[in-house]
Amino acid sequence: MAVNTFFPTDYQLHLFHEGSFFQSHQLFGAHIYKDSDKVYTRFCVWAPRALEVRLAGDFNNWNGKGYELQKVNDEGVWILIMDQDLEGRLYKYEIMTENGEVIKKADPYAFYSELRPNTASVVYSLEGYLWQDEQWMNQRRKKNFLSEPSVIYEVHLGSWLKKQDEEFLSYKELAAELLPYVLEHGFTHIELLPLVEHPLDASWGYQGTGYYSVTSRYGKPEDFMYFVDQCHQQGIGVILDWVPGHFCKDAHGLYQFDGSHVYSYSDVHDRENPVWGTANFDLGKAEVQSFLISNAFFWMLYYHIDGFRMDAVANIIYWPNADGKIENPYGIEFLKKLNKEIHEYDPSFLVIGEDSTDFPRVTTPVCYGGLGFDYKWNMGWMNDMLEYMETPPYSRSKVHSNVSFSLLYAFSENFMLPFSHDEVVHGKKSLLDKMPGDYWQKFAQLRLLLGYMYAHPGKKLLFMGFELGQFSEWKDKEQLDWNLLEYDMHQKMNVYVKELTKFYKRSKPLYELDHLQDGFEWIDVNNHHQSIFSFIRKGKKVEESLIIICNFTGVGYENYRIGVPSPGEYREIFNNDYEIFGGAGWMNKKKIISKEEPFHGRRYSVEVTIPPFGFLIIRPVKKRKERKGNGKEKVRSHAIGRRERKQT
Repeated sequence: MAVNTFFPTDYQLHLFHEGSFFQSHQLFGAHIYKDSDKVYTRFCVWAPRALEVRLAGDFNNWNGKGYELQKVNDEGVWILIMDQDLEGRLYKYEIMTENGEVIKKADPYAFYSELRPNTASVVYSLEGYLWQDEQWMNQRRKKNFLSEPSVIYEVHLGSWLKKQDEEFLSYKELAAELLPYVLEHGFTHIELLPLVEHPLDASWGYQGTGYYSVTSRYGKPEDFMYFVDQCHQQGIGVILDWVPGHFCKDAHGLYQFDGSHVYSYSDVHDRENPVWGTANFDLGKAEVQSFLISNAFFWMLYYHIDGFRMDAVANIIYWPNADGKIENPYGIEFLKKLNKEIHEYDPSFLVIGEDSTDFPRVTTPVCYGGLGFDYKWNMGWMNDMLEYMETPPYSRSKVHSNVSFSLLYAFSENFMLPFSHDEVVHGKKSLLDKMPGDYWQKFAQLRLLLGYMYAHPGKKLLFMGFELGQFSEWKDKEQLDWNLLEYDMHQKMNVYVKELTKFYKRSKPLYELDHLQDGFEWIDVNNHHQSIFSFIRKGKKVEESLIIICNFTGVGYENYRIGVPSPGEYREIFNNDYEIFGGAGWMNKKKIISKEEPFHGRRYSVEVTIPPFGFLIIRPVKKRKERKGNGKEKVRSHAIGRRERKQT
């Protein structure tokens, strides 16, 4: 095989400079090739304004003289083929800029990097891992994710759990520790804060330098493959936080890669992010599009990632430093192109946009004029609900619309309801500590908030630690406050989260029609005096509808009347006030009989007991002939209540 065979083809170069080479990672970077008894290592890099590019590494004493790359076209693609097997060796590019300065840069397409604070790239092959997740991947492609339950556990791998010496757990250790925990709590997915290589721990991965290099903090690439593989084998989806809008400005990274702003906007006003200290990608540049869209495919193909949560979408849709909201046509077209290409390749891959704006049709397919995301974070719901819950209960009547407003637009997009890391850091307090009142009231209101979240249309995402009832906000340098589980109320909060998640997953009306108006109906949205909301969640089978009642004050009621959609018997099937959850035990133990007494605009109504800060669910009792099977199946109603009575 001739060495020239390893050179890029004219077609590859054409696609790259056109912005359509979505496998550019197979050309650029460091790659090992075998030809009979010979092994070659090819290095390829894009540096259009460089006068000269040399290869420096631990194999030549970091001196690039004599290791010059050859420029293969006028657009600045450089290549060097060495007749050595450099697997595992460290390297950087020595780039001579137009002003004669020599700078050393890590490889933008490197598959692995040195452990920080070192910054060299590593020649590394990602081939050879034997995946065992074929069943998961096949099932994923058959599911309609819009009609599936989703409770996503957002995790920062560096601070979920640490070793006794405060060192990080490895990817393999995390597979052994984290995955059983996720299964025990019933979460359907984990979402990982960015794992691209990044120099500073405190950036949590949001200021990346190595977009193709899974961070070496927790192990090697094949270790992360093992982690994802184990997730899939145990039925857990993996979503990766991904940041295609802006990047880190550290000297060894993408910033001024060849002495010019090759990856970022040339105009300083468009380029700089003073708040984050980062630079914005030039999303109108074809080669940058090839770089980023290839990166999306890279994580899909090499690591079997199930989806992206795309960070800072507003910073892409609109010019970041503009006076007012001015649309960025390059950013908008990039998002459409990205989502179109991803979904044409794999429609089951999820792309979730963290968009805080009211830009329309974010989750409408590109072919119908939308941006093509699968989900949009409902930041409006999140902000409204946290403001509402932080308001003292006796004043919540003044902000009543904070709860009701989200249902005016809940079906305009495919929404995900987030309580993410951003809401429990930088002085914002933990979810539990946001709740007003005394110790008991804080826990009761957090149970209520979580219950309302699970019953509200939209998929769910929560940041790690919420299930422990952490009083302190997230501390990224320390592990979660696991010692809290030694205390009664925190242990009971943990039980509540497990039971609530399990109940949600087995209750089709809570997720089957999440994205459709048909899945939701208010019973009473106007009771601002008592701050009580009641509504119906419906699945594809109308007879399985659930009635949800939320009491956002500390006043309980023993005979609270609500209208119901049909006559007959009803039964309480969930209540956040069970004593095993830390509640006071206000329950509806007996069957609830409807009366032909009009209320809430309905012909029939029932009277129920509502706990202080109560979240309860009732449903019609099916007659035996309406049940499936032989009529002997167990009814789970009061299952938790019976367990509680046995324990006492």
